[in-house]
Amino acid sequence: MLRYILKRIGFMIPMLVGITIICFAVMHLAPGSPTDLQTQMNPRASAELKERLRAMYDLDKPLHVQYGLWVKRLLVMDLGKSFATDRRPVADKIMERLPITIILNILSMLLILAVAIPLGVLSAVHQDSWFDRVVSVFVFVGFAIPTFWLALLLMIFFGVDLGWLPISGIRSLNYEYLAPGAACWDLVRHLILPVGISAFGGLAGLSRYMRANMLEVIRQDYIMTARAKGLSEFQVVYNHALRNALLPVITILGLSIPGLIGGSVIFETIFAIPGMGQLFYMSVMARDYPTIMGILFIGAVLTLLGNLIADVAYAVADPRIRVS
Repeated sequence: MLRYILKRIGFMIPMLVGITIICFAVMHLAPGSPTDLQTQMNPRASAELKERLRAMYDLDKPLHVQYGLWVKRLLVMDLGKSFATDRRPVADKIMERLPITIILNILSMLLILAVAIPLGVLSAVHQDSWFDRVVSVFVFVGFAIPTFWLALLLMIFFGVDLGWLPISGIRSLNYEYLAPGAACWDLVRHLILPVGISAFGGLAGLSRYMRANMLEVIRQDYIMTARAKGLSEFQVVYNHALRNALLPVITILGLSIPGLIGGSVIFETIFAIPGMGQLFYMSVMARDYPTIMGILFIGAVLTLLGNLIADVAYAVADPRIRVS
């Protein structure tokens, strides 16, 4: 297993290089320039000033030279300095916001797993029952409703009309003055809407995959043999069928990690959450190339690690993979 993991990590390095090259090229193909935002609205900005800014940001160099300079800094764990007016190191800006995005994604993933897997299993075991049909309607509604539109509706209903939940940020203005219990509850109230809505779309898809896999597995011969041996239905479903039905779901789960990270751009912007998604949106609007590349690099690393974790989880769930 260790040899397999090291081999996969070795394959991740050239893949990561290819991802950064594509991202770097596409980013520079986008219209606009970091210097435009600083000079277009300034009537005193001369052509000489624009060229000096381009030279300061190394934008006057060929594209491959700019990429080489970025990689050179990356090798010493330096993501460069932001093109924003604060000129802060990109690593500092990302590390301030990365924990918030990771917490949101982990909570969303745990909520998806806690709800989608039981729903899928029960729908498969009770196929064509009223429960299965109700869950199917719920799932199709989840597929059909745009999550950003649902987020706005819930913000209006729970935040504005009822006043039960906050609709922006991750903590209140008086958070520092609250007692520990009240501070914890304040944080939970701020996370209910973004985490719930973030998990809603993934919940619909994963429960359908789980149902389809369970329907296929419970029709296999070894399931019939387990029932013929006198095992209870609980043992047949959860000790024999569920473990094999989880294998395709593990793959989907690993591939859904970049979707959660990308989706955080929408939710963090809607709910004004100071995470990596909001930082990415602001950096794109400002053409802040170092920050954009730093976030894309972190996202690529997390995506590749997610695929690696999915492969390892495959081996944990299926002993035949460990033997091979």
